[in-house]
Amino acid sequence: MTTADASILVEACVDSVASSIAAERGGARRVELCDALFDGGTTPSAGMIAACKEMLSIPVFVMIRPRGGGFVYSDAERDVMRRDVIIAREIGADGMVVGGLCPDGTVDLALVQDLADAARGLPLSFHRAFDFTPDLAASLELLADAGVGRVLTSGGAPTAAEGATVIADLVRQAGARIVVIAGGGIREENVRALTSASGVREVHVRLTTLRQSGESSARRGLRVRKALPDDEAAFEETDMQRVQSFVRTIAG
Repeated sequence: MTTADASILVEACVDSVASSIAAERGGARRVELCDALFDGGTTPSAGMIAACKEMLSIPVFVMIRPRGGGFVYSDAERDVMRRDVIIAREIGADGMVVGGLCPDGTVDLALVQDLADAARGLPLSFHRAFDFTPDLAASLELLADAGVGRVLTSGGAPTAAEGATVIADLVRQAGARIVVIAGGGIREENVRALTSASGVREVHVRLTTLRQSGESSARRGLRVRKALPDDEAAFEETDMQRVQSFVRTIAG
């Protein structure tokens, strides 16, 4: 690795203590700690945050996202996010990873400011909700003016490699005001070309290997996982009328 390569900060996206430790031992210099990465990442438990903070010497940035499926949040969800920021801060999180959009797809600055207030000076990163905004350059300006420290992006493309030209434009626009982190499908075989083409100094990676939990299943066909919706903005929510109907059915 050259001196230039060594200056690239690797942020590892993790969802367990074991993954956090592996990331640090592998040379990552920051972790983004999440839950439910199969659903784009949600807020990890207080216990997970505390355990990772205890085990790691590198910064732990905590994902603040109450559910998968889009980035437009209700008042109740916004309240949960604010509470989660406070809890993560009190446990010792080094930073928060936040994001939210207005119904028209623009950055929800009111939510960002509310979460920044709850973070009390801890640095904020804006996650890949950024890539779903209609004007990336305008969104970058809003976040820089709001004091957000970093923004994670694939340049609005399916992968960072495909969005490298746009990422390069964002890096130039950002200057020293806000850090642009490239993320999305970054692997060993494309990271050199990506950093060279885009000029980013930080990259966001997953870099996992499939593991087996070790138990021997007595029922091979039994599953508790199910496929996620094809629509990125879709999520499941309990249906009050269906519950009422179900309760009436039980009551006879």
